[in-house]
Amino acid sequence: MSQKKIFLVFVAISTVSLLLHHGGHLSWTMGAFHIGCPALRSHPAPGLKPKHTNVVFLKTHKTASSTMQNLLFRFAERHNLTVALPVQACGNLFCYPRSFTSHFVHPHTLPPNIIASHMRFNKPELQRLMPNDTIYITILREPGSMFESLISYFNQYCQSFKRVPNGSLEAFLEEPMKYYRPDEEDSMFARNTLTFDLGGDKDRPAKDEAYARGFVAEVDRVFSLVMIAEYFDESLVLLRHLLSWDLDDILYVKLNMRTPSSKRSLTPGLPSKIRAWNSLDARLYDHFNASLWRQLSVLGLACVAREVQLLRRAQESLMRSCFGGRMPLLRSAAQIKNKDLLPWQPSGKVDIVGYDLPVNLSHGFSSQAQELCLKLIMPEVQYTQVLLRSQSLRYGRSYQLRSQQQTHPQVQRSQPPPAAAGPASGTLSTSTSKPAAGTQGRTTKIGPRSAQTQALQTEK
Repeated sequence: MSQKKIFLVFVAISTVSLLLHHGGHLSWTMGAFHIGCPALRSHPAPGLKPKHTNVVFLKTHKTASSTMQNLLFRFAERHNLTVALPVQACGNLFCYPRSFTSHFVHPHTLPPNIIASHMRFNKPELQRLMPNDTIYITILREPGSMFESLISYFNQYCQSFKRVPNGSLEAFLEEPMKYYRPDEEDSMFARNTLTFDLGGDKDRPAKDEAYARGFVAEVDRVFSLVMIAEYFDESLVLLRHLLSWDLDDILYVKLNMRTPSSKRSLTPGLPSKIRAWNSLDARLYDHFNASLWRQLSVLGLACVAREVQLLRRAQESLMRSCFGGRMPLLRSAAQIKNKDLLPWQPSGKVDIVGYDLPVNLSHGFSSQAQELCLKLIMPEVQYTQVLLRSQSLRYGRSYQLRSQQQTHPQVQRSQPPPAAAGPASGTLSTSTSKPAAGTQGRTTKIGPRSAQTQALQTEK
């Protein structure tokens, strides 16, 4: 494969909108054009608003949020933005399930433009941390399929699920209070998980209509876009318009998926039981699913459909370029040779699949092209570590420059910068007894540490 091929693909993707706007003659691009649709243009172009770069993405659980996080990480790197990342003691989460505080943010990732790691939402803390023009987005998923995924994924972490014989979804829903303990650690995975992630009361009685209405209204007021996992591409179209982004800013590959054998079919009657048990989550989903389609209707459903088609064609071209001219095959953890691409496995009962790049990718590809393909399919834990390393290096260079500028002319040497990574000394002073699910056994104790022990440690 030619060394220039992947760059040509990216150039093609970036110029599709201009071709549409200026009457390009490629038949497939003209097939995506519709006389009543707004022109698709790419930056820089006259009259286009600058791309919006200050974004909080509330990463909810089991909602395709890892795919969305990867998209935001790549956008940040392309545009030289700063992504807020957790202190080392929090792992790859902002010390979830504790309510978010700015103390959980690594000092080398401040001030941030983007936040996209798991947290429990805390609006006042985020408002103090982020710029005033920050746009808030999140994503929800249909309660039935989401709860099935939760009990499958967290059955070895959540005590409410571990009590159920054979991890039976049917048995749990038959008598949920027999197994559920609201005050237990990780209980948020067993009831109204979306509500909890959004900062709400997961155990508020379903009959409390005033609370439910008020909570949904508050989420609606704070979040400019609530994406729906079942309509991920359509949600991305709305995101692109909201943030004035280009087509190549929203390309993605699906990540953190289970094998079909790890999934269970919901028998008749189970979806209604799941909705009743997770009544607040169901209410959120119903409201924002309807809201999504109202917003899509404003753009024009025919125009949205054509933009989705264009997005999918561009994604296919990109993936074929990265995978030797063919579409990538999902691989089990045992089949993936590159440890940088190995997805975390929550338990032996669930197989999370991923991708592996062709062994001959380096032949004819520049190092930059290889990195683009690698980041496209890199799992959350590894990408978080890569970002922390790169941003810590940038922080160190910036610190040295500031020190030199502030040093008195008579002083010949400036003070050295702090350690390349690791939480600041005395960042926090509390600890938790057990790491949150998904932190892969990292220590969760947080307290004063010497500069030497704050050095970045790579954990796979």
